[in-house]
Amino acid sequence: MMSKGQGFGFGLGKMKELADAFKKAQQVQENAKKLQEELEQMEILGESGGGLVKVVLSGNQEPRRVEISPDAASEGAEVLSDLVTAAMKDAYNKSTATMRERMEELTSGLELPGM
Repeated sequence: MMSKGQGFGFGLGKMKELADAFKKAQQVQENAKKLQEELEQMEILGESGGGLVKVVLSGNQEPRRVEISPDAASEGAEVLSDLVTAAMKDAYNKSTATMRERMEELTSGLELPGM
């Protein structure tokens, strides 16, 4: 026979924790949508060759543009290819770091019960 109030171990205190967790999760979801919009508007610059080649990506890594200085173009196709690749990697790494930082900010206050 169960004592009064034991139930399944999911009393009012746990219900409040669960409701709070759902509220926090909903807030995170709303903020994630705002963050996605923000990332789409962002421009992240990657460079190589001391600025000879510049690649611009959005915050969610969508290619925006490539800028190649005439000096880089005169270096030849192989060097230019290497410079473009290096600038793309630089932009990608910066974009990834930005997304990671922003997601950490977004989820920093989220504490789910039982996790």
